[in-house]
Amino acid sequence: MGGTVSAADCVQGTAEWLQARVGFITASCMADVFARGRDGKSEGVTRKNYRAKLVVERLTGVSCDRGYKSKAMLDGNELEPLARAAYEIRNGVMVDQVGFIEHPTIAWYGCSPDGLVGTEGGMQIKCGFPATHIQWFKAGVVPTEHKPQMFSEMNCTDRKWWDFVSFCPELPDDMQLLIARLFRDGKEMSLIEDGVMKFNGEIAADIEEMTDLARLRAIR
Repeated sequence: MGGTVSAADCVQGTAEWLQARVGFITASCMADVFARGRDGKSEGVTRKNYRAKLVVERLTGVSCDRGYKSKAMLDGNELEPLARAAYEIRNGVMVDQVGFIEHPTIAWYGCSPDGLVGTEGGMQIKCGFPATHIQWFKAGVVPTEHKPQMFSEMNCTDRKWWDFVSFCPELPDDMQLLIARLFRDGKEMSLIEDGVMKFNGEIAADIEEMTDLARLRAIR
C-alpha cells in the first residue's frame, strides 16, 4: 500500500477520488436516500435509481458515474476556488481541501466536503445562476434543499457547524458572497444515520438476491 493516495488526500474529480467513492452512500446524494413518491409514503424513483446504482457498484467495484457535466456544473467547478478564496478573506481563515472522508463507524457512507474550517467547521460551495444566488441572498439562510447534504457532512466529519456559501461574480462586490451557517443537530444526526443504515440493509438484500438468482440460473 506504500505510496498510494489515501481517500482523504485524493483530489476531488480525479480517477482516484471516483474509485474511493465506489459503492458508497455519499452526503451529496442524501436527499435521494430519503426521497419519497408523490403519495409521501412509497419509495421515490430517485431513491430506487440511486439504490440500483450502488448495487451495481458494489457488485462490480466500478464507478457508474459517466463523467457528464453540464455547463452549469463546469462553471461551478471553475468558480469554486474563487468562492473559497472570497470566504477565506471574509472570515480571515484558511480552508483545508480534502478528498473523500468515510464515516468513522458506519460502513459504505462518506462525504467529499468543499472544505474544512479549523477543527469544528466545514463548508459547502454553490456557484449557481444569478437568479438562484439572488433568491438565496435575499433569504439569507441555508436553503432547505441543501440541509440534508450539510447535516450528512457534519455527521461524517464529526463537526459542529457547516457554512453554506453561494458565490456569484456577476454581481457587485458586496453582493457576490452569501455565507449562512448550519449547526449540528442531534435529532438530524440520528435520522440520517438511521436512514443510511436502512438503505445499506436494502442494498445488501438486493445484492444477496441478485447473487442467489444468478447462481440458480447458472445451474439450470
